[in-house]
Amino acid sequence: MATIVLFHHVQGLTPGVQAMAAELRAAGHTVHTLDLFAGKLPKDLEAGIRMANKLGEDKIQERVDKLFSKLPDELVYMGTSWGAALAQQCAQQRPGTVAAVLLESFVDLDAEWSFGPWPENVPVQIHGMDEDPFFAKEGDLEAAQNFVEGEGKDVAQLFTYPGNKHLFTDSSLRSHDPEARALVMGRVIKFLEPYV
Repeated sequence: MATIVLFHHVQGLTPGVQAMAAELRAAGHTVHTLDLFAGKLPKDLEAGIRMANKLGEDKIQERVDKLFSKLPDELVYMGTSWGAALAQQCAQQRPGTVAAVLLESFVDLDAEWSFGPWPENVPVQIHGMDEDPFFAKEGDLEAAQNFVEGEGKDVAQLFTYPGNKHLFTDSSLRSHDPEARALVMGRVIKFLEPYV
């Protein structure tokens, strides 16, 4: 089985994120969720961004490192939106990465704020809506397309879904798209089958 670290988005460790973890566990994986906001669930994206900024990178990193101190090196990193950026950073910078699943976010590998090169032979799936104001309109989708067609062509898969919702994979939020989420989870579970 894969050992997965699942990072939540800026609205916290919601029931929808926990449902995703439960679905992955039901498929045979071990899943660790880290509550970076200590139980708080911001009411919207703006409030979540404020909370993340207030916590600061050092505190967030401290909480992440505390989790990793108890885990093996061989991990699958997965996250949604803000959490996907954390998952991508871990996948690119921590030794032993098995695979990565990035939902609704992708950090351009050529950007000034990037995390460095993609690790050799590490498979990754990227999912997002094709009209999402964040994923599609702020450069993530274009960066993911360039990665999949370029240096990631042998390891990366990109899936887009019709729609303009952000956090559509969280079943507990109003932005949830049940049909698209079901497609995402089916593809993720199939992607992780070799590690069961």
